[in-house]
Order: sequence, then C-alpha cells, then structure tokens
Amino acid sequence: MPKSPFINLIRHNIRMRGYSMRTEKTYLYWICDYIRFHRMQHPKDLSPEHVVSFLSYLANRRDVAINTQKTALNALAFLYNQFLNQPLGNLGFTYAKRQRRLPIVLTTQEVQLILDNLSGRDKVIFSILYGSGLRITECLRLRVKDIDLLRNSITVHDGKGGKDRQTILSPSLTKPLTHLIEKAILLQQQDNLQGVGPSLPQMLGKKFPNAYRQPAWMFIFPSTTICKHPITDKLCRHHLHDSVPRKALKKSVDKSGLNRKKISCHTFRHSFATQLLQNGRDIRTVQELLGHSDVSTTQIYTHVIGQHFAGTSSPLDSLRL
Repeated sequence: MPKSPFINLIRHNIRMRGYSMRTEKTYLYWICDYIRFHRMQHPKDLSPEHVVSFLSYLANRRDVAINTQKTALNALAFLYNQFLNQPLGNLGFTYAKRQRRLPIVLTTQEVQLILDNLSGRDKVIFSILYGSGLRITECLRLRVKDIDLLRNSITVHDGKGGKDRQTILSPSLTKPLTHLIEKAILLQQQDNLQGVGPSLPQMLGKKFPNAYRQPAWMFIFPSTTICKHPITDKLCRHHLHDSVPRKALKKSVDKSGLNRKKISCHTFRHSFATQLLQNGRDIRTVQELLGHSDVSTTQIYTHVIGQHFAGTSSPLDSLRL
C-alpha cells in the first residue's frame, strides 16, 4: 500500500475511528484506485461527477460485481464525507439490479465425505463452520476465552457489522478443541519467553500490557509464524491465514469427488442454516445464530429447501411413470 503523506493521513483517520484492519485495507485500495483512474489528481479537486465516472468505469469496463461496486462507493463516501468533509450528496447513481442467487448447500453425506478427507486442525475448523455456522474469519479469530465447553457455546466477537453473538457448539468437538487449546497455550508460553504473544484487538495491549501472557487471549488456530503487528509494529503471533484452510478444503473436495459443485468455506455456513431449518428449527432462531440483522436475509434458505412452496407437491407425483 502506498506510503504517501495523504494516504497515511487517511489510514490514521480510519484507525482513529476504530475500523477493522480489513476495512482499512479495502478502503485504501479503492481510494488509491480512484486517484490513479483520475491521473493522480488530488480528490479534493474532484467533483461528485468524477466519482460517478469511476463507478461507471468499474461496472462497464472492469465488469465488477455489484457488491464490489458498492464497496468502492463506501470507500469514496468515507473519503469525501468523513475525511475531506466534502459531502458527495445525491450522486443520482443507480446500481444494476442484482439477481437473487440461491446459495449452494451440501447434504449431510457430502459434509461427511469432506470431513473424512480432512484431519487435525483443518477438520476441526470445518466442523465448526458446519456445526456452528461461523464465517471462516470468525472461526480463525476465535480465542480461548470464546469457547465455553461446559455450556457448549461459542461467542463471536466483532463479527460482520461489528456485532457480537453467541452460537451453538457441538459436544463432539470437546475433545479435539481441548487438545488444540492446550497446544495453543503451550505455544503461547514458548512465545512469552521471547516477549512475544498473540496479537491483541485495538489498544488492549497498551491498557493491559501483560494481556499477551494470559491464555484467554491466545488464538485457538494460531499462525505458524511470528510477524509485526500492522499498528503497533511489535512482534506478535496472529491467527492462521484463511488461505490455509481454503487450500485444505480444495484438496478434500477433489479427493471426495465433489468438485462438480462450487464449494467454498462459506458453503458450510449455508449448509448449517438449511440443515437447522430442515430439522424444524424456527427461522428466528436460525437468524440469531447466524447473526443476521434482517430475517429476510435468513429467508433465502427456505427457498433452498423448498419451504416457500408450503408443502406443494408436483403435479407429476400423481402420475404413474
């Protein structure tokens, strides 16, 4: 990411407002792309029309998805409305309509096949995605304190939209999770001898200087390497990068003979929701477990399992074939 004084000022402003590192990286990417598109002109000298032309370029020349276009607009809205204090106002810009796409889900047999071709840490990760409905980043960011083996629950902190929530944890994961937690704490103790510990959220490290020594803050799925913290510049151990389980999933899908389906980490979250609905759980419960703000987001899963037809059968069922 460029180190220009202007970009650094934006970076500091984003951090001051408490945005996540992922949001910071995304916003800076689109702001830099916008500046390059307008041949390195300073954004304060550009008008809302320049923003519209950039968004049109993304849609028509680069053929980006609607959600990508919206992300770019969010970044530029932050730049003008929050940072430069030059409100964009009504751009008069409308997105192309996004067609509803049904999520791809797995049957219990397909999930079993994939899990059978995984082992150790990777098997636990995908078991949590399917058994608790977590997003992959939410799973990898889990710390020791987030797991309650007595109540069989997981607490997700700072999930999508900055929300916290609790979800279910299968008792079948008690033994493998206990093993991973013990292993992670041992690694933390070894790191502590070098004055290193897990990366900590926001400014917690300054408020509680010894927090990195407390087992509660250790990641259950720690990275295999030590790195510099992007904000404090101190050496620390972050959680596992999401590319690691993705690669493991691809190998397992190929071994399972399921590569005709487009299966990703998020497919297990979709499958969690549909399985609960098929088992008779009410949609409000599923909404809460998934952390959706609007029940209409959760309702998409009723279409996957056919509940929106209210039990209607096909006319073909009455014929003898």
